[in-house]
Amino acid sequence: MRRGFVQLLCGHIMRGKLIFVFGCLAILLIPSSIASKSVVDLEIEESLSDSDIGIRAGALSPDGESVLVVGLDGYARELSAFDADDRSKDVELNTARTVSLNDVSWHPRGQAALIAGDMGVALRYETSNHAVTLVNGTGEIIGRDLSTVEWRSAGDYAYFGAEDGGVWKFAEGIGFVALDDSRNSSITGIACHRNLDVCVMSTLDDGIAVIGSTHNITWLSGTSSDTWIDVDCAEPVLNECVAFGSGLITRIISINSLDATKSSAGKSDEYITLEGDFTKVSRGYDSTSLVILAPFSTVRHHPVDNQAYVQINPDDVSEWDAIISGRSISFVWENSFNSGFIITSFGNVISFSPLTEDVAESLIVVIIGYVVVISVPGVILGLIFMNSKTLQKKYAQLRGFDRDSKKQKKS
Repeated sequence: MRRGFVQLLCGHIMRGKLIFVFGCLAILLIPSSIASKSVVDLEIEESLSDSDIGIRAGALSPDGESVLVVGLDGYARELSAFDADDRSKDVELNTARTVSLNDVSWHPRGQAALIAGDMGVALRYETSNHAVTLVNGTGEIIGRDLSTVEWRSAGDYAYFGAEDGGVWKFAEGIGFVALDDSRNSSITGIACHRNLDVCVMSTLDDGIAVIGSTHNITWLSGTSSDTWIDVDCAEPVLNECVAFGSGLITRIISINSLDATKSSAGKSDEYITLEGDFTKVSRGYDSTSLVILAPFSTVRHHPVDNQAYVQINPDDVSEWDAIISGRSISFVWENSFNSGFIITSFGNVISFSPLTEDVAESLIVVIIGYVVVISVPGVILGLIFMNSKTLQKKYAQLRGFDRDSKKQKKS
């Protein structure tokens, strides 16, 4: 009777231990990304204007020295990439247009840039004299609202995409030539691989397509069920680009360098621990993508391991400046890792630099990390031991406990 009571009591204790251990494991294994904080400090610099100028897009020059931003009512301006807070170094450009300018792309050699706008406005900017002129052959696209433009790596052709799904190749000698197999959904982004004459195109409703070296469009199966907002080919050593979609999803696009028509899209990955939603993508300093989200925040995406890490947390921005946090980011660039500038749609210029960490706090994080690494395997091994009579018997034999027990029985 007494033995049965003791066994029952031990059973309750053992179950209590198991519940406690598994509870500790659950706490230890909660993803740290849920509580990710900003890794940069923000500072408001002198704005481009005292009123809302409606910046739509921007692009960093190939040499990293200049930034060209465009916006509503034909607005265009060249800034110093390193001194974007200094208005005396700006060049305000005369586009002679009043329509919305929606995108800009620098030629790979950096001596000129193309600008895409509403109503078929396609402009060329020359760095030599800061002149902005209408490009050749715009009669082909008159009346079409151009949403995006991108030069391919060779610099021989650029691609323009439109709100109505039209896609054209462009060169000064031939003007605009419509590509076959275009569809009807708005083109949200075109990104060209940095080592291959292959580009990837994202759309709102028709999925993702690859533009081959001979300008042929190949639509990738299984991608039309999602809404894609932009695409980037950040890492030149990978034959891949990454598409970013509404709902915080990404998809790796594997490019077949020998036959672009055989390119494919991987499975969708969803970043459920992030806040808000993707809106557009800028290029990071170290062959990464700086993904812009609403509300005001950014995430660094590493294409090599397909992982995203918070750079600017929206809650931190809200605490820092409630007015800025309610505005949207139009373009962001880095001059070094985690150091650069942000341009808002309003025209605010915001600098950011690496966050100065508290050494004591960092040490605590490191210590906790080591404790987790050491304790979790120990807990698991302890559970296995407690539930294995064979291991307990072997351990008793190894320590000589069984011999002591036999001697006690004989005496």
